[in-house]
Amino acid sequence: MIDQRLERADLVVALCNYAQRWPREWDTVQRIIDFVEQNPGCFNRSTLVGHITGSAWIVSPTNDKTLLLHHRKLDKWLQPGGHADGDGNILRVAITEAREETGINEFDLVIQDIFDVDIHTIPERRGEPQHLHYDIRYALRARTMDVIVSEESNALQWINIPQIESLTKEPSMIRMAHKWLQYQHD
Repeated sequence: MIDQRLERADLVVALCNYAQRWPREWDTVQRIIDFVEQNPGCFNRSTLVGHITGSAWIVSPTNDKTLLLHHRKLDKWLQPGGHADGDGNILRVAITEAREETGINEFDLVIQDIFDVDIHTIPERRGEPQHLHYDIRYALRARTMDVIVSEESNALQWINIPQIESLTKEPSMIRMAHKWLQYQHD
């Protein structure tokens, strides 16, 4: 088993690199770093105050569409993602979740570093207290647009990235769309 102290340290370095690219997000990054440094079980769902999660901003093979899922429990259009369940390799978590939630098996990592971060509240549900998800997101390109809806979602939809606000008003989804469009023009 890999020493989670090393995985936590690697995540902190990746977050610092991310903050250098996106300095306006420093407050959010610092909150995630503080959480990781103060919670040895940060990758485990059993850390009830919150935990690290991994998500995927999935783009089409032509880079002009993103794949969103209508989350069954949260009733929102979001990117695929989920719990690390003890795995400190959050890129692997994001890819695993993307595969499980979309039915797509082949992805290319578009950007080698973290694409986006977010902290969001998960409401209390079935004896699980309200808690935070410290979400680490990676940009992946799907090799196909054929999808399979999983039991965790009501629907999957490819949407033209500039039109994302027609499907969701979630600030982090809109932020990722803007980042992707900026990335395409750099």
